[in-house]
Amino acid sequence: MIKAILMDFNGVIINDEPLQMKAYADCLKREGIELTEEDYYSCTGMDDRAFVKEQFRRAGKKISDEKLEEIIKEKTGKWREGLRDEIPLFEGVENFIKKCSHRFSLGLVSMANREEINYVLDETGLAKYFDVVISAEDVKNHKPNPECFLKAFRQIDKIRSSRNHLPLERYECLVIEDVPQGIEAAKSIGMKTLAVKNTFDEHTLRSCGADAVTANLNGWFPDSIIRVFPRF
Repeated sequence: MIKAILMDFNGVIINDEPLQMKAYADCLKREGIELTEEDYYSCTGMDDRAFVKEQFRRAGKKISDEKLEEIIKEKTGKWREGLRDEIPLFEGVENFIKKCSHRFSLGLVSMANREEINYVLDETGLAKYFDVVISAEDVKNHKPNPECFLKAFRQIDKIRSSRNHLPLERYECLVIEDVPQGIEAAKSIGMKTLAVKNTFDEHTLRSCGADAVTANLNGWFPDSIIRVFPRF
């Protein structure tokens, strides 16, 4: 039975992939690098540093640590400016989080930076529903490496143990993702996966091992999760 849910951030909670791509593109253009849609979506699952380094590598350019930090800071500023009028949460996701928080331990596991995650959670009031938040700063390896999910798993298990729950097993964790790298990471350590078709199509998501695929989280309830993901 599922006892914990680990949710991705960009593309699952907040509909900001186009905004992220534009912010990156604007910053990289000043460095003489054109970012295509294909370039962007081929690097989903990376953190900011890995993403920017990869674009410079593709362009045959070198980048200093100072320039890397400058670009990341500028990109976050442009991203935040794009959210000035509205934070575009996906339809139904706020209600889903609130419903599930009464039944499961919740974790947010993302390669986004902590500043961006905290901004959205604070502005929407969703921070209180998550037992654990793992950001890019908390790990050394980005997805599809499963380090981020393992770290969230251990933290949630520790919290549950402090509340006198039995030890948590990996198969009792459901990961909700929108990109292949996240699904592959979760599956590699024995976690269940629910893929949301917000970024990639169903064929792509099933091809990388998703246990179930959905158009959105609007119609999902705690009982639905228990039925779809029984213990096995």
